[in-house]
Amino acid sequence: MRKKAILITGAAGEIGDALIHRLADSYSDEILTLDLQPMNAEVSRKVTHMQGSILDKSLVDRLVSEYEFDAIYHLAALLSTRAEFTPDAAHQVNVGGTMQLLELAAQQSQWRGEPVKFIFPSSIAAYGLPDLDTKHAHPQVREWEWNDPTTMYGCNKLYCELLGGYYSKNYKQLSAEDPIMVDFRAVRFPGLISAFTVPSGGTSDYGPEMLHAAAQGVPYAAFVREDTTIPFMAMPDAVDALLDMAAAPRENLSRVVYNVTCFAISAAEFRDQVLKAFPEAEITFKPDVKRQGIVDSWPMDTDDSLARKDWSWEPKYSLERCFVEYLVPNIKNRYTD
Repeated sequence: MRKKAILITGAAGEIGDALIHRLADSYSDEILTLDLQPMNAEVSRKVTHMQGSILDKSLVDRLVSEYEFDAIYHLAALLSTRAEFTPDAAHQVNVGGTMQLLELAAQQSQWRGEPVKFIFPSSIAAYGLPDLDTKHAHPQVREWEWNDPTTMYGCNKLYCELLGGYYSKNYKQLSAEDPIMVDFRAVRFPGLISAFTVPSGGTSDYGPEMLHAAAQGVPYAAFVREDTTIPFMAMPDAVDALLDMAAAPRENLSRVVYNVTCFAISAAEFRDQVLKAFPEAEITFKPDVKRQGIVDSWPMDTDDSLARKDWSWEPKYSLERCFVEYLVPNIKNRYTD
């Protein structure tokens, strides 16, 4: 008999670490994690971890034979900067891996007689504004606007959103009365900032990299211009968004993909917040042409009014609270001997 479980892929990453802590407090059945990396000792006590790749078909087949999934949180991905250097690998992981898991979810939905929830973190990288004039003319972007990404990562995320919509709305559904196969739900995140994990190659990581460098007392040159503006969100709010969207009644959802956001801030303003906590920090700006071009194609902010309306989304961490209560004390503590 299959064991009931929640599956979290990419669980050793920034979102996975925070998500596991929250789910472990509320979910009574098994939490199964999958990642290329081992889990840290604290988290490993709360989960059953399988170390391996989502592209390993034999491993995925083993999961199917042993577990019945209530939900899949598919966090595994090759992030934006790295994906630009290895686009083929990014496509295999980000699209091929998602496709394999959507198939798994569809099979399990048939066996269960009810849809598996498939929770997917998408990204602001799914947008692509053509130039800075357009970016400034459209300071808040809605879900269906400017879906013309300029990166492999953004293309992958947008395509996976479309695949999820297909499996949710059309796969093996001959009429409107047929039940949905997969309950796919995606959130488009802004730049995410964690106090407990080190930045891992995202194009928005210039912000958290400033903080970690300042806390260690080492100089840091941001890879963007001072005026670069995008939205950010504290990791606890990101986890809240995933869990709140997962908990929302299906009939309340008007979309399968939702924006969520918190505060939009320029790189210079981010530096100023860091200097309030670390006055001696040496932070300069040395734009990298490629990465700057990517960030310039992302909106200054996103419109998350539909998430607020449909499933009562509301972030808890304002700019000030994010720095004063969450980021600064925890990052200071990380580097205290």
